[in-house]
Amino acid sequence: MILDDRTEFLDATALNTGPAGTYLIGDVIDLEDVRDIGQGQPVYLVISMDTAVGSTADGVTVAFTLASDAQAAIATDGSATVHLTTGALAQADLGGGAQFVYTLPIEGPAYERYLGILQTTGVEAATAGAVSAGLTADPHGWKAYADAVN
Repeated sequence: MILDDRTEFLDATALNTGPAGTYLIGDVIDLEDVRDIGQGQPVYLVISMDTAVGSTADGVTVAFTLASDAQAAIATDGSATVHLTTGALAQADLGGGAQFVYTLPIEGPAYERYLGILQTTGVEAATAGAVSAGLTADPHGWKAYADAVN
């Protein structure tokens, strides 16, 4: 799998540790005039937990949503266009090294100019956790490697 900086939303980014709610995390992709992502070919959202999600009572849930909006600060109030959501993932499933791969829908609502990831935390606040996420045309054989420091 090839991920580049232009298709990466999160790179070992800490989860928002505020109270249960929805937050924009990481970077957004400016689609400018290109709104046909993949041009008819499948595109995948890959989400990888770099470090485990923690919480005070071990009961937090986290959902990730791929959403677009007309503004770079993608709305967290429900007015952004939702293209894909993971649904609530239990803390036990969000350990370090966990990986989730989702195929973007070929049809659905039109993409707005800015595309990003929303984190929706439920039950209680997350106290720890780092995540990476990006788009790729080929998720098979993906493996995370440490940064190459020379």
